[in-house]
Amino acid sequence: MVAVAADELKALEECLLNTSGKVPLHVRFRALFTLKGLDNDEAVDIISKGFDDPSALLKHELAYCLGQLKKESALPKLEAVLRDTAEDPMVRHEAAEAIGAISSKGSIPVLEEFLKDSERAVRETCEIAIAKIQWDHSEEAKRQREAENAVPYTSIDPAPATSKLLAGKPKPEDISSESIQALQAQLVDTKLPLFERYRAMFALRNIGTAEAVDALASGFADDSALFKHEIAFIFGQMLSPHSVPALLQVLQNASESDMVRHEAAEALGGIATPEVLPHLREWMTREDSPQVVRESCQVAIDMWEHENSGEFQYANGLETVANVSVAA
Repeated sequence: MVAVAADELKALEECLLNTSGKVPLHVRFRALFTLKGLDNDEAVDIISKGFDDPSALLKHELAYCLGQLKKESALPKLEAVLRDTAEDPMVRHEAAEAIGAISSKGSIPVLEEFLKDSERAVRETCEIAIAKIQWDHSEEAKRQREAENAVPYTSIDPAPATSKLLAGKPKPEDISSESIQALQAQLVDTKLPLFERYRAMFALRNIGTAEAVDALASGFADDSALFKHEIAFIFGQMLSPHSVPALLQVLQNASESDMVRHEAAEALGGIATPEVLPHLREWMTREDSPQVVRESCQVAIDMWEHENSGEFQYANGLETVANVSVAA
């Protein structure tokens, strides 16, 4: 937990909430991730104030960060967002996923209320979140934690990797084409529960080879926007240039769900290879580009510039982010 002065915290709040009306969206994202890094209830309170914003992209990111903070003090706000049927489905889905990340058994009845929601992404997210909470409190989860097989990513994932062997970063000698093919078969098997398919997805992420990337990319043929958006998010974690062609294809597909395209844009910004920048600029400025795609490309360009700047942290520190609010 990071201690910060009251004036710094206030400046971050003003930046995130754009109280001046002049703070660019990508700067507000930096403030958000700075607050997430504080890991305290004050950060939860400030982040929770942002859900009145008109940007679905920002609100979905607020929900994600509340889940990653894993504090039960965030549950009332997340439950309120999930219950708000007038809210963008992408935001409601993220609220449900965040509830799963916090993983309180008391949240299961709330999530069960939305298993028949009119929005498919919300229904599917609640299904996965319930299964995750149940798994988190299982003997298998306890054994996995005791094994101390370190996962190579710090995020709280919607599902654990599919086996004990692949729960952490597998050794090269433990990886074979046959094991990747088996995981791919599990990934794309629509007869399986989504939670089990997600487990294969995160196992492939942990393997991280080009062959694993190709296996994950095959999931973009699925008809679930939720499923495809998670693959794009994972590519943003993996930062493998090998995933760029598949992500560009998703971003350029105007018939694809905005939820998937937005995640592809942000993944491309994080990978930050030279060829992606013109595409991000194009979809940020095109008149036919949906708002959430335009905004994601704006944030992605900021990420691209950060990755190519030599800056140590994207959040850029308390002072730099807070000063933007003051300057605005």
